Amino acid sequence: MEKANSITFRLEGRYALFSDPLNRMGGEKFTYQVPTYQALVGIAESIYWKPTFRWVVDKVRVLNPIRSESKGIRPLVYKKSDTPNTLSIYTYLVNVTYEVQAHFEWNENRPNLAHDRNENKHYFMAKRSLQKGGRRDIYLGTRECQGYVEPCTFGEAESCYDGSGEIPLGVMFHGFTYPGDVKQEEEKGMLSARFWTPVMKDGVIRFPRPEECTIVRPLFKMEMKPFGEVLGNFSGLAEFGGDDFELDE
Repeated sequence: MEKANSITFRLEGRYALFSDPLNRMGGEKFTYQVPTYQALVGIAESIYWKPTFRWVVDKVRVLNPIRSESKGIRPLVYKKSDTPNTLSIYTYLVNVTYEVQAHFEWNENRPNLAHDRNENKHYFMAKRSLQKGGRRDIYLGTRECQGYVEPCTFGEAESCYDGSGEIPLGVMFHGFTYPGDVKQEEEKGMLSARFWTPVMKDGVIRFPRPEECTIVRPLFKMEMKPFGEVLGNFSGLAEFGGDDFELDE
């Protein structure tokens, strides 16, 4: 069911790299077949974001055929080495187009921002930002994969997977649970990684909520980043980002 504060957008790009963490151990990257929940949350945040709320991605629809292409990449070398001309193989998705539906919910872990919980304000600001193509650059999984967004009606366009039935995609990374987003008491003060086993049905993948994922691995302790604190001078604005201190529209 579509929420009252939902946005739906068309997402496309020439290349995408939603990398599987298991294939990054050797310095090479291999993409998943479909976008991860975390990547889509990041794209929604690039369209419009405030610490008052968090984006929840409901579903994604794959329009174009899932195709991949491998490239030889010379990664950046951050320290001196006897073999500076390192060559890695990155495998990208090619010519991707998706439809995404997401909605926002108030972040209950930030009661100091309760005064900013104006649903109409944030909803219409998100819609205007989407019509402009987002407030920040859109990346399809990684920096070199530029993406583009525009408003759409979910399910309106044709998909090459219409009527294809169910396609299991195996175990897949779902996303990170940051200290500012946790709902379970046992995860507070921790950064955790979530995994799940998605099934694409007629081109549509419906995501479980982060707290509904059963495969969770705690990574390390992390403190919640502060927002909304009174700053003594304007030099501190850069620490939190100028967008968090703009005037309400």
